Amino acid sequence: MTDDQTRPPGRLLRNLNAKIASLPMILTATVVFLGGTIWTVVYSFTNSKLLPRLKFVGLEQYERLWAAPRWLVSIENLAIYGVLSLVFSLVIGFLLAALLDQKIRFENTFRTIFLYPFALSFIVTGLVWQWLLNPDHGIQSVVRGLGWESFDFDPLYNSKIVIYGILIAALWQGTGLVMCLMLAGLRGIDEDIWKAARVDGIPIWRTYVFIVIPMLRPVLVTTLVIIASSIVKVYDLVVAQTSGGPGIASEVPAKYVYDYMFHAQNLGQGFAASTMMLLSVAIVMVPWAYLEFGRRRRA
Repeated sequence: MTDDQTRPPGRLLRNLNAKIASLPMILTATVVFLGGTIWTVVYSFTNSKLLPRLKFVGLEQYERLWAAPRWLVSIENLAIYGVLSLVFSLVIGFLLAALLDQKIRFENTFRTIFLYPFALSFIVTGLVWQWLLNPDHGIQSVVRGLGWESFDFDPLYNSKIVIYGILIAALWQGTGLVMCLMLAGLRGIDEDIWKAARVDGIPIWRTYVFIVIPMLRPVLVTTLVIIASSIVKVYDLVVAQTSGGPGIASEVPAKYVYDYMFHAQNLGQGFAASTMMLLSVAIVMVPWAYLEFGRRRRA
């Protein structure tokens, strides 16, 4: 047998079958996603209306965008919704996972109950919570029927707190997925670590904070990316619950883009708004890619 026959294949030819099988997906991602992204960014600098046209107007669309009160309300709502959704999803999901990790009875039943809302579409979730938060038929009506006549709970009809009503529905649907991801991470921790912590007399909360959570870093990073991507593109819940109301109090960027592109027939303005959304996604994805791949390459 010659040296050429015994020499392992080069890096380019390694796992050749898998690389060939992935070519259609690579081409699709390159042509559709990358091409569509470039097309959107380019046309955001034009004055396209009903149909796209290459008549460049510089930063005019972006100046109009950041001068529009509706867009500013959208950004403010996204910031409030995003921060609270990120914090509460992680905290509630981790607490539920930690409780289920105690080998409680009927664990499978509880896990199914917590995860079930994630199987529903956002439209269904929005309509369910629109009814539950309706002051005439929902939670407020039920509580008042029990004797608490002064009880008020109508966030979807109050412009100052409407975004929190949308947040409630989002947490109800998405927390179960976070719980499952965290539970999978907890189940991957060696049992000897827990035994050693108990032998050393380390309190359970210190074990979680200083030992367990740092070991869950890959799971936490993945969960953060999933939550962040769902935050940026939130649309269905808002449309199903409030349609952006009262007034423009619950507007979000994704709805702004849709309305300008398909209702107002102002493609240039819609492209500018979607480009800003793309920039916000990049702000999330670039640090994640650096944490995941940059450190791994150095290691």
